[in-house]
Amino acid sequence: MKVIQLKVNGGVYKVDIEEDMRLLDVLRDKLRLTGTKEGCGEGECGACTVIMDGVSVNACMVMAFQAEGKEIITIEGIQRKDELHPIQRAFLEEGAVQCGFCTPGMILSAKALLDRNPSPSRKEIREGISGNLCRCTGYNQIITSVEKASQYLRREEEEK
Repeated sequence: MKVIQLKVNGGVYKVDIEEDMRLLDVLRDKLRLTGTKEGCGEGECGACTVIMDGVSVNACMVMAFQAEGKEIITIEGIQRKDELHPIQRAFLEEGAVQCGFCTPGMILSAKALLDRNPSPSRKEIREGISGNLCRCTGYNQIITSVEKASQYLRREEEEK
């Protein structure tokens, strides 16, 4: 056993881990942040996507000890008080949520993209979510959702 300190969704947590634990396991089993899903366990599907130091990563491919000292954001960490994040709202409005399994990872990949590029083209959106697989929507609603979220976020910035 080893104790590590993680910064997750603005909080700091000391966690006992086995040396072979993945970040995904710590988030789900130790911190009970179950919005991060395990799909393939091989870094191929993106269901376990989180943001670590501003970059979307597959939590199944990050060892827990590698996340120590990094800023980690999960789907539970993007909500704004009692309101959905604009990306979440756009996904709902555009019907980009069907079974919902890929949705947390897809939203976090979109957030990482929009944080670094507030006005991405459709091609850039496709590239930004390319590590996330969805079997239900066909991606058109997802891409439209990210475009809509981009507009919402730019509008928020203008109103500040």
